[in-house]
Amino acid sequence: MRFAPSILEEIRNRLPVSTVVGRRVALKKAGREWKGLSPFNAEKTPSFYVNDQKQFYHCFSSGKHGDIFDFVMETEGLSFPETVERLAAEAGVALPTETHEERESDVKRKTLYEVMELSAQFFEANLAGAAGAKARDYLDRRGLSADIRKRFRIGYASPDRYSLRDHLADKGVPAEMMVETGMLVSAEDIKVPYDRFRERVMFPISDMRGRIVAFGGRTLSADVPAKYLNSPDTPLFNKGHLLYNQHLARNPAHDKGTVIAVEGYVDVISLAAVGIHNAVAPLGTALTENQLALLWRMADEPILCFDGDKAGRRAAFRALDVALPQISAGKSLRFALLPDGQDPDDLARSGGAAALDRVMAGALPMVDMLWARETEAAPHDTPERRAALRARLHAALAHISDETLRQYYREDINGRIASLNPYQRQAQNASSQWQNRGGRGFDRNGRNPASAGRVSASPVLARSQLMVGGDKTSPRESMILGALVFHPELLQTHAETLALLEFESPDANGLCAVLLDCAAQSGGYLSVEVVQARLERAGQSDGLGALLARVRHGDRWVLDPHADKIRLRGALNQALTLHHRERTLHKELELARRLFAENNDEESWARLVDLQNQLHSVEGTEADSDNG
Repeated sequence: MRFAPSILEEIRNRLPVSTVVGRRVALKKAGREWKGLSPFNAEKTPSFYVNDQKQFYHCFSSGKHGDIFDFVMETEGLSFPETVERLAAEAGVALPTETHEERESDVKRKTLYEVMELSAQFFEANLAGAAGAKARDYLDRRGLSADIRKRFRIGYASPDRYSLRDHLADKGVPAEMMVETGMLVSAEDIKVPYDRFRERVMFPISDMRGRIVAFGGRTLSADVPAKYLNSPDTPLFNKGHLLYNQHLARNPAHDKGTVIAVEGYVDVISLAAVGIHNAVAPLGTALTENQLALLWRMADEPILCFDGDKAGRRAAFRALDVALPQISAGKSLRFALLPDGQDPDDLARSGGAAALDRVMAGALPMVDMLWARETEAAPHDTPERRAALRARLHAALAHISDETLRQYYREDINGRIASLNPYQRQAQNASSQWQNRGGRGFDRNGRNPASAGRVSASPVLARSQLMVGGDKTSPRESMILGALVFHPELLQTHAETLALLEFESPDANGLCAVLLDCAAQSGGYLSVEVVQARLERAGQSDGLGALLARVRHGDRWVLDPHADKIRLRGALNQALTLHHRERTLHKELELARRLFAENNDEESWARLVDLQNQLHSVEGTEADSDNG
């Protein structure tokens, strides 16, 4: 049923967001709003806000945002119609009555549901009787116990061409209804309709309310071309709009925070047999947009678990194409690829839940699968081939409709492409070369007289992004670099981190490049005198002086060569962490400003405020440290 906007608005007006949310979240009044701990993420500081006037909630920790309908669907896994019906009842809003045609259609559908239920009972009785011995033997070999068979209502269709037809006829079911539900095969050239499913283990397929709407059958005969056979589309069933086992997996998925999509019925049932109940499966088709939407109603990052063969990999790649236009902030996929030649059923029987948990823990994000698909498609060992790789990847990224997310994907992909360049790899690895050269040639004082080798920045580092900066320097980056100049022994610990930092000024980037060269070429201990001599020969002495002048008064103690080492290490670690965090936040803040200028909506504004608060928090942490 469709609901008029006026009906939805009346429900919203009668039910404050704080009332609906307050059943699951302990809320406290905060000015005009309410706040509490996020129901979506574990946290100690409240980041979840509710505004009754604007009729929405916003969770800063997860990015989730919506109204009362979104909240109930998100936290309880209900469909939209189910949610509207529940909230309408609570609000005392009468939903419109159905038309005569709609009532007649509902009556007919209820009768069709009864036909499917009678069919399921017939198949269950067959499996338990003498005719089901072969099917029970098959299920025993698959490790599916009697309890699991009962839970999933597994049955058996005998080889008889008319057994189900005759059974349903005895119950008063017209042949037309048997055909309409797909249980009988009928056509112009078929004089007598016959049972669609014969000599097959039967797996009932249910809708979200647990009503049986279709069947899948696994043949027990080796000479039948179709190993698995599904019901056709009917008034009750559209295979692209349902997931097998969704009605049973919905609550476990909500409790665990994720849902696993596997390829077949037996995979789902085998996972349940070892205690994994949050699994579903498409119904004999590649994953559809509708099925993807169903998965996202159950979890923000469903795991697609494909067989460990070429077909499974192809299925994963096809799912990428379906998902890319649909993903958004907080809605994505992960991919768990099994060992070659295995499917979830094999792994469940051989390794149990522990083996499956390990595979799920190693599930790859979408960007990794996209990268794998395109890098496997063709070599990328020349500039021309890397250019072709970049073109393919950017063509795929163009399908991402969320502009912010597309930008983040583009940054990630461009970084990976750059890393394929051997010269770029040399620049990235320069900071780690010192690890293979340290510890040699120490004199009795622990110094290396040979450490004063080449003094200028290497050409690779000089061309790298480390040499690119703005026109200003923060006191914190001055403190970081000053501490490393006057305590060069700390380069051994922090060279890797230093190589990844971004600095604001050319002076800071030039100084950083020389320090990394010192670390890479020293072969051992570096003295303050050697480092300063190299800076002078590289033309960085004036830059060093300008940087040191910007170190805050409260931090100038780090420039003392005799400063307490324990205190120094703690201060440097904190400064490095804060600097990296601040630079990341500044980038995100700039992007958030552009998005808010373009969209001017509440969600963009909330994101902007959140980033500003996080940035102030970083600055506050530093201020607290100064005051201490």
